[in-house]
Amino acid sequence: MSLNLHLLRLFATVVQTGSFSRAAETLHISQPAISKGIREFELQVGCRLLDRTSKGVTPTREGQALALHATRLFAAERAAEEELLSLRNLETGSLRIGASTTIATYMIAEPLGLFHAAYPGIELHLVSANTRDIADLMIAHDIDVALVEGPVDSAELIGAPWRTDAMSLIAAPAHPFAQATAPIDPKAIENEILIVREPGSGSREVVAQALSASGVTPRRTLEIGSTEAIKEAVAYGVGVSIVSTATINDQLRLDRLRTVAMKNLSLSRPLWQLKAPDRIDLPAAHAFERIIRTEPGLRQPSSS
Repeated sequence: MSLNLHLLRLFATVVQTGSFSRAAETLHISQPAISKGIREFELQVGCRLLDRTSKGVTPTREGQALALHATRLFAAERAAEEELLSLRNLETGSLRIGASTTIATYMIAEPLGLFHAAYPGIELHLVSANTRDIADLMIAHDIDVALVEGPVDSAELIGAPWRTDAMSLIAAPAHPFAQATAPIDPKAIENEILIVREPGSGSREVVAQALSASGVTPRRTLEIGSTEAIKEAVAYGVGVSIVSTATINDQLRLDRLRTVAMKNLSLSRPLWQLKAPDRIDLPAAHAFERIIRTEPGLRQPSSS
């Protein structure tokens, strides 16, 4: 049996007001329409729901049970309407953003600040993980916005570039690469320890593809699951690495790292926004997307 929600609303209003006439006034319909609706509803559910007396109406045992469910149902309906209204107006609500590690650490602070200044009533949540994990969170609808460093092969997601990110080969200042007076041959990387991110990292996949396309196969690699830790290892001469240029500006100014030009190899990558095609984006997600795609402060940083 499927309950008729219109008739359920009539019944719940009668119970709430205690009379057919007051229910009619509340719903702005005639009293005969209320009476007819209640008769139809009792026939539909197969039992008497209201006891009619000279003092008004009271719910039967079955009516009391149904009235409790109706109260919860229509309270949820009102809450949904209020939340949708507030979300449309971007006055309250929440926005859950998932970003792969480099984006979350070095690129998301400015758009978060701009969004908060424009929509202070929206509660922000940021999840940082590698590209594969962010994709899984988007598929599970656990986040509203997904920004990652590499394309994701998934039939459940679509991806679109939202920013171009330059990448640089880095070495310690005392490393022979940093002392070179001309761009190095990328094949020289094969004789070095190449420090890479963990499997599932978008930057690792981009670097591997670019080196492979240039015929470079590193003989030794060191896997470290943090860009910050990679930079520290490179600064202390453990090896070399290729990382997002946006992550190294402070170390370049302090002369703890140097960028190394490579002959006939310039690395950049698109950063991707992932979406679930079967999902309607929240207005807050649309507003955040406008910020990351149009604000001039988010243009590609220089690789000084």
